[in-house]
Amino acid sequence: MKKGFIILLASLSFMYGCGEKKSAETTVSENQNADGTILLSHQQFENSGMTLGSLEEKSFPLTIQINGMIDVPPENRAVVSATMGGYIKKTPLLIGDVVKKGQALVTLENPEFVTLQQEYMEIKQQLTYLKAEYDRQKTLKEENITSQKSFLKAESDFKTSNARYNGLKKQLTMLNISPVHVEQGNISSTASVFAPIGGSITQVNVNKGTYVSPASPILEIIDNDHIHLELSVFEKDIMKVKKGQPIQFRIPEASKEIFLAEVYLIGTSINENRTIKVHGHLKEESENNFLTGMFVNAEIITENKSAKALPSDAVVEQDGEFYVLRMLENTSGGYSFESIEIQPGNVANGFTEIKNADSLSTSDSFLTKGAFDVFGE
Repeated sequence: MKKGFIILLASLSFMYGCGEKKSAETTVSENQNADGTILLSHQQFENSGMTLGSLEEKSFPLTIQINGMIDVPPENRAVVSATMGGYIKKTPLLIGDVVKKGQALVTLENPEFVTLQQEYMEIKQQLTYLKAEYDRQKTLKEENITSQKSFLKAESDFKTSNARYNGLKKQLTMLNISPVHVEQGNISSTASVFAPIGGSITQVNVNKGTYVSPASPILEIIDNDHIHLELSVFEKDIMKVKKGQPIQFRIPEASKEIFLAEVYLIGTSINENRTIKVHGHLKEESENNFLTGMFVNAEIITENKSAKALPSDAVVEQDGEFYVLRMLENTSGGYSFESIEIQPGNVANGFTEIKNADSLSTSDSFLTKGAFDVFGE
């Protein structure tokens, strides 16, 4: 313990007799015996709110420090595109708009839509005739009146046209054009694209008049009703991670609050940067306004260990070394303390692990509040 300790008793300004004020800063030499023990009067101890305590058995979590982001499951994210190309005729939505599943998002216009509906109507009309011819040839064949060749041709023509009819009908359905309306003669040059899921619009990639191909993403919808953590754990730590382990995380750019989650899924492949993806489920996610893509600092609690500890306020660092004050005796003249060098370990919930606690006794009393006032530079 270095001999330049200064007892800082800033809160100890005492008024005596005629109103003279005693200095609140006292050197160790004024409160230290020749044997190195530090003396504090009862008045100093009480006026500065100091407290005593002893070693306690505390639980300290062993953690893995990791980074990640807020994300949503694949089924809660939808990139909307068209099944056929076309020009954007109407796009009333903006980023941030909330949509419901099945709601119209954009309207496309393309002359090919008209052609497709015409082909559908034509093949439907042909199908009526081809079906009648097929049935007639089938009856004649059963009575051995027609040739095998005529029957097979009628059968082929009917089944080929029927397949084309069903294909065109499916294309119209995928374009959200009602085949029933087309059969009633209602042919349209436009087709609407509807929301596959409910959620918020996060991207809009088109404007009115833009031509989009079937491969072009028109907009993106994200449903934030269920969000999760997508964390990256380094290869050296992954063997410690197990399903169900608690996760503590915070959003460094948005809040200092600590949020809770737990490990739900652990990836089975290593990425190029030698990390493994770990999927975490949030607790009480509906109570927080998390946004997809938020960066998180997290730690996975892999296990808890029990150790002897003192309140962190009892531990003072001096030039890279750590000390506590152990009480030697309490007499009518005050308290006497000796400084003990300790080896601090994990810190949690206001307590610091004392690694060399074996050299101390559970019956020892330590200055647990006010040590920083006693130790100076």
